[in-house]
Amino acid sequence: MNKVGIGVLLLFLTCLLFSPLILIGWGSRILHDDEVPQLDELIPSLPKQRVLAIFPHPDDEVTVAGSVLGLKAAGHQVTLVCLTRGEKGNAANISSEKELARLRTLEMQHSAAILGVDSLIQLDYADGGMDELGLDSLKKVVLALIQDQSPDLLLSYDSKVGLYGHSDHRLTGEAVEQVFLKHRGALGFVPKQLFQVTLSKKQIAVALKLSAGFKENYPKDPEKGLPLPDFSIRTQPYFSSTLQVMQAHQTQKKVLQDLMPYHDKVPQWIYSRVFDREYFREVR
Repeated sequence: MNKVGIGVLLLFLTCLLFSPLILIGWGSRILHDDEVPQLDELIPSLPKQRVLAIFPHPDDEVTVAGSVLGLKAAGHQVTLVCLTRGEKGNAANISSEKELARLRTLEMQHSAAILGVDSLIQLDYADGGMDELGLDSLKKVVLALIQDQSPDLLLSYDSKVGLYGHSDHRLTGEAVEQVFLKHRGALGFVPKQLFQVTLSKKQIAVALKLSAGFKENYPKDPEKGLPLPDFSIRTQPYFSSTLQVMQAHQTQKKVLQDLMPYHDKVPQWIYSRVFDREYFREVR
């Protein structure tokens, strides 16, 4: 082979070697705000703490899966609460709400097993019914859960939007926040921190282009949008298990495609380095 041929071959091999790195860098710039501090863990490994994560639907825990896996790897105790059975989320065209609730209950249990949580509490409030239940009643439910579990740390949705505008999400986040702010520091009230799931500005911009849920429900006024994140958590080491958590919710396969679009089209080692963090706001 002459020198020109060798040069062309070397250039081709170089492109093959570095194009994935270019793809990773490009994807990261699209999704992530570099000015947001990035941490390796949600809380320090010591002392060991009790975490209570409260969400309204089976599959909501996917949004914090990487962070929960990190908490468990560090030896913290995690209890996951699901307020409803998710009977209204009929993305799979199941014949009845009762059957869908049964399937989604099993999916939630499968997900909890993958996450390795210490306890799963599945309640039976109406999916899509947080408005009807009312904020005051929901706050009583949240307070009772906190009093029963005595967690050091709370995890939930934000109180402004509920990630993408679902009223159950927003009201759950609002109830947890109001209970925390009202009782924090009071005798017998253990939680010292509350972290809310949120997104980077770039993630929101992409979601508004790709996600049907965001397009339909996210506030049009930017001032009413998600709270800015205080930090992100590095979740790349747990990406494979996070995918398993997502795939546990087979009835929600179409919906969860919005959360990680094209994850089945891109090699996992590349994809995991683009979708490699979860964003949080701390309620102070």
